[in-house]
Amino acid sequence: MSGLLITELTELVDGLLEGPRPLPLIVAGDPVLRRPAATYEGQLGDERLGRLVVALREAMHAAPGVGLAAPQVGVPLRLAVIEDPAEVTDEVRQARGRVPQPFRVLVNPAYEPVGPRRAAFYEGCLSVPGWQAVVARHETVRLRGQDDSGNAIDEEFTGWPARIVQHETDHLAGTLYLDLAEPRSLTGAQAFAERWSQPTPETAAAELGFTLPQ
Repeated sequence: MSGLLITELTELVDGLLEGPRPLPLIVAGDPVLRRPAATYEGQLGDERLGRLVVALREAMHAAPGVGLAAPQVGVPLRLAVIEDPAEVTDEVRQARGRVPQPFRVLVNPAYEPVGPRRAAFYEGCLSVPGWQAVVARHETVRLRGQDDSGNAIDEEFTGWPARIVQHETDHLAGTLYLDLAEPRSLTGAQAFAERWSQPTPETAAAELGFTLPQ
């Protein structure tokens, strides 16, 4: 369990829940983001898990973001939350397939591609603040796992929701989006806002010199 006994894990979570809110986010450079998280097997119990889920959602909203994995607050378990109101323009919604996603808890999620199509867009991460880069991801994925009540999840996600679940599930394997990104696309927040915030990254690819998937 990533080197933690159940007692150590519960003490870790209790300490977080008794500390400052929203929960502080772990940033790149901390080993917890680079180690595979442990499978959740009820180690926290229902009541403590419920409080952690509330705290994760609160931290996600405060950041703000559309997903947050437990390792991003220092908890090495295969847990994540997602939620996206998708308050974007019609142009962005059409180009990126970004549609609203209700609040979801993902427990032990795993995904597999559905079909060969990939889509590339700029992407950021709450654990890598101030930067964005283009990542090519599966356009559609099948996600399996459970919710926080133990109910099975087995459904397909496409467009931007597929990107969110891939991003958060990757966190649980110790993978950051930068590991998958096009290096030449890397851009700071100001440059992104001034130059590359178009619905698609074609202009950035042409001017920065990288290739998008066909």
